[in-house]
Amino acid sequence: MTGLTKTELPMLSARALAQAIATGRISSVAATEAALERLDAAHSRTHCTIAREGDEALAAAKALDAARGKGQKLGPLGGVPLAHKDMFDRVGKIASWGAKIRADKPATTDATVIARLKAAGAIQIAALHLTEFAFGPTGHNYVLGHARNPYDPTRITGGSSAGTACAVAMGAIPAGLGSDTAGSLRLPAANCGVASIKPTWSRVSRAGAMPLAACLDVLGVIGRHVEDLALMLGLLAGPDRRDPAAAHVGVPDYLAELGKPVTGLRIGLDAAVAGQAHPEVQAMVDAVLGVLGRAGMVRTDCRFPDWTTLDHLAQVMQLPDAASAHAHWLTSRPNDYGPQVRARLEVGHFISGVDHMTALRARGTMLQRTLDQTFKSIDVAILPITADPLPTIAELDVAGSPTVQATMARVVKFCRPISYLGLPTLTLPAPRAGAALPGGVQIIGKPFTEGLLFRIGAAYQALVPPELARPLSA
Repeated sequence: MTGLTKTELPMLSARALAQAIATGRISSVAATEAALERLDAAHSRTHCTIAREGDEALAAAKALDAARGKGQKLGPLGGVPLAHKDMFDRVGKIASWGAKIRADKPATTDATVIARLKAAGAIQIAALHLTEFAFGPTGHNYVLGHARNPYDPTRITGGSSAGTACAVAMGAIPAGLGSDTAGSLRLPAANCGVASIKPTWSRVSRAGAMPLAACLDVLGVIGRHVEDLALMLGLLAGPDRRDPAAAHVGVPDYLAELGKPVTGLRIGLDAAVAGQAHPEVQAMVDAVLGVLGRAGMVRTDCRFPDWTTLDHLAQVMQLPDAASAHAHWLTSRPNDYGPQVRARLEVGHFISGVDHMTALRARGTMLQRTLDQTFKSIDVAILPITADPLPTIAELDVAGSPTVQATMARVVKFCRPISYLGLPTLTLPAPRAGAALPGGVQIIGKPFTEGLLFRIGAAYQALVPPELARPLSA
């Protein structure tokens, strides 16, 4: 290595690492070798990896170093080792989808998000753990094995983007891709003590990504540093002819937002909704509000429309959509599903088309009502992500039991309504001291205000810097 030690590497942002590679402080090969070593340690503790791709990654790093040596300018992620949730098409590979059932032929094109990261110079070192078919909020996977929390392996990671959150939390990678249909970016980020961005629905193309429920699916990023979320979303966002739903809304310079002040910005808390969380979770929200208050933001009250109705509408949209995507396999290969995913998918067949379409049609009305009422006098809102302190894997090991729907509903209580509204959310880890377990909150913005969220996140991390996960006990 040149100028950087193995101790320094895990704490670097992807942006800083790309700059170090571009200036020759470290080679991409050395950075990739160190990342693979840390990934092995992370997998040993958390079961975060599905496929390690060291040889391919090192070959790509070697080629990139050679190009830099010839004077070629590198991309904004040039030579940076990343890894992603295993649900994206990649040329010549079959994504596992976290399941026994998967595509029967290797992909012939890359998912748009993978292609855009490649074009920026990023190197993929592994495919990472996810809940089966990305359909589960806890990190349990009854086909491939459960993910384990990097702070305490007896506790859940959250899901479904479990592997990405674990690898980021342990410093194997600075950031990675995930998805969010009802909390799958926010929950693992919060439970593993890192940050995430769930963009506005339609902000990022989903072409080449495994669908769960297209009416709600969002692709986003989990990372330690908010600046990496801003950098990567700037690369990923924008229209795509392969995904007609991808928004034709201009993509701003998110990085330019990071240094702007947050003084005077109004952050609203719906105390009635947040009050449904465990007192320890409410205390985490208060702690984050305290930090943001020191940064200059102003706390105020807000009210969401009927939270229970929003949650119900989200389910009525999601469950039939997911069941439809799996209709063929549910009839032809039912025994290849894990018990929890099968039980939840089957529910979708009992929701009528009329109810599903009603929920779809009500979405615009409910969003406008939220913008007119909830955001009338605030810039952003804040809510918990989890309803309860970090549970153990055993406590939520309900498989396909009669309690599965109610148990999962409690886990996604604060996430699913926001997904229905399609609003962008930034996950921030709550301040943590000593042996405290990790947790986090979501900062919620109006549609396409990710830049504002990043500004707030940068101000927060100036006071509460990112940290690496370490075991809380031997």
